[in-house]
Amino acid sequence: MAAIRLTLCHDLPMADSTPERRNASGAATARGSSEVPAQPSALTPRLLGTEVLCVLALSLGAAAVSATISFVSALTAPESLGQQTASLVTPQAGDQRPWLDLSRQLYSVLFALAPVALVVHLLHRTRESAATIGFDVRRPGRDLGSGAVLAAVIGGGGLVVYLVSWQLGMSVTVAPSTLNGNWWQLPVLILQAVKNGVLEEVIVVGYLMRRLGQLGWSATSTVLASATLRAVYHLYQGAGMFLGNLAMGLVFCWFYRRYGRVMPLVVAHAAIDIAAFVGSVFLLGKVEWLPS
Repeated sequence: MAAIRLTLCHDLPMADSTPERRNASGAATARGSSEVPAQPSALTPRLLGTEVLCVLALSLGAAAVSATISFVSALTAPESLGQQTASLVTPQAGDQRPWLDLSRQLYSVLFALAPVALVVHLLHRTRESAATIGFDVRRPGRDLGSGAVLAAVIGGGGLVVYLVSWQLGMSVTVAPSTLNGNWWQLPVLILQAVKNGVLEEVIVVGYLMRRLGQLGWSATSTVLASATLRAVYHLYQGAGMFLGNLAMGLVFCWFYRRYGRVMPLVVAHAAIDIAAFVGSVFLLGKVEWLPS
């Protein structure tokens, strides 16, 4: 019997005397392991600056570079600026394949908003949110009302700037839409307008101004940076529209600094573009004083 007891004791596994290691969240790691769980890095000014550059490179910073190249191309072309045309929403397939065109139009709208999703994600990483920059629907009535007033002021002024600058040969002829008149033309144009409003105002005003402020930029510097970026990525439309969009950017930045909400700017921008896109379908070629 003694021999049996000794055998059984010998076969039992020995208890590990090494204490359990636990990570910062309290979860046990392997006994005896020397591995230390990685901790998230602090958000330094360098990381914050790199984040801003990456967001702009994936969105409107790239558009600014493209617009600058297009402007240089227009200036060096044989024709004057007024004789050249910039088309904003164009067909993506031939007349015989309208469903393919529709698919590509919807694709372009959807994935153009990916940088906005990225910005919202990055805000959450720093314990902020879309509501931090006023991109929410908590105040629909006030946002719609403010947006409508801004759209009337900026839209009317922008039209005057475009007409005058076109007459002076400072801007190209802008064709807001050259779609083929399919049944889905108006819904796609409205979606494109809303996309423009969301993309530009969330990134160029709300996100960019907040991040630059966190980097220690002064209020004046953040406003000038935001407004100038807006003007540059519209440079493909000519020098006149560069100045018009610079003025628009200054007004929108003033509004954001005063009220801290991006949503009225989204409403205003979308309304201006809807009027331009839809108006081009019904008015261009029929109203004599509109360039076409």
